Amino acid sequence: MKAAKFAIGQVVKHRVYSFRGVIYDVDPEFSNTEEWWLAIPEDIRPAKEQPYYHLLAENDEIAYEAYVSEQNLLVDESGMPVSHPEVSLMFGELRDGHYQVVDHLSH
Repeated sequence: MKAAKFAIGQVVKHRVYSFRGVIYDVDPEFSNTEEWWLAIPEDIRPAKEQPYYHLLAENDEIAYEAYVSEQNLLVDESGMPVSHPEVSLMFGELRDGHYQVVDHLSH
């Protein structure tokens, strides 16, 4: 099993498609449905044996959640915040390309 290259709270962008987001969870390897994986065109379908990341994502039009293989992510060096409405519910301040993870369970 490969160690994850990116961390929870890190702002990343897709290598091919025009979207970016903040990572809120990591699967050590593919953990979605076979139907989802097969829906990706074969010529660009990523391997299952790598970390996959759950993102609060955005493009120029909408905010949504995305599930992306490690091979398709790059560090987003724009320094810009992610405008997904759930970011403020999950994370604190953005510092150096990483949102601070907030412990919402503490009193």
